Amino acid sequence: MLGAGEPALHAPSSEPELRASLLVIGHRGNSAHAPENTLESFRQAIALGVDGLEFDVRLSADGQLVVIHDPTVERTTNGTGVASRLTLEQLRAFDAGYNFGAPRYPYRGRGVTIPTVVEALDLTAPLPLVIEIKALEAAEPLLALIQARHEEERVTIGSFVAGALLPFRKASMRTSASFDEVRALLAPAVCGLRRKSVPFNVLSIPPRYRRVPLPVRALARCLAPAGTPLHVWTVNDPAEALWLWKHGANAILTDDPATILEARHQARLSA
Repeated sequence: MLGAGEPALHAPSSEPELRASLLVIGHRGNSAHAPENTLESFRQAIALGVDGLEFDVRLSADGQLVVIHDPTVERTTNGTGVASRLTLEQLRAFDAGYNFGAPRYPYRGRGVTIPTVVEALDLTAPLPLVIEIKALEAAEPLLALIQARHEEERVTIGSFVAGALLPFRKASMRTSASFDEVRALLAPAVCGLRRKSVPFNVLSIPPRYRRVPLPVRALARCLAPAGTPLHVWTVNDPAEALWLWKHGANAILTDDPATILEARHQARLSA
């Protein structure tokens, strides 16, 4: 279970130290070096030794759960169209490595496809997962799949889609904060208030929103009494990752796991 077993967050000291338990999560796999949200990207991230993986989920026209971020397929494949209006067979016909890695495009024609969630779950087991729901219609089928496979313990569900988290919370599964919950927490955190309990299991935020830095240290202090982990995405700069870890982040979601894993390793050597 992602974040399980971690000590509760404490307010950072004036000279914070790197904590022993810090996580590196592959954002869409090893997506700086392989086509995002593909089995190839996941394999590479696993081989690097990530602590967890994050990927995105949508529903195809024929009701299949597929791993893709955008509502359309143009950015990540050689196809065209809206993912939810295409069948799994149509989606699988596209080359998901076609647009990656200009100017050489090393993954074109190598059989990289849009995977199903079943394939992603099979490949990544037993690694902890953060699954981001990108469309409301995918929520109930995803819950049914996870429950049928008895995979509740390794999954954290995230979504900024209104209503998508509700069925998972009713099923007592781990969820991250919704957009509204993040927004509602900002003012209390900045004012120095503390929360002994919150309706989510993980706070997952970017370091900046619309170019405005979010108060990471204040949020970490706010959530400390609840023991709620703080995840920050998407961070590819090692210096930024180290700063975030030292000031309350429990996990970094990154496109470049090798770089962030090495930064963590070097920081621990010098601690």
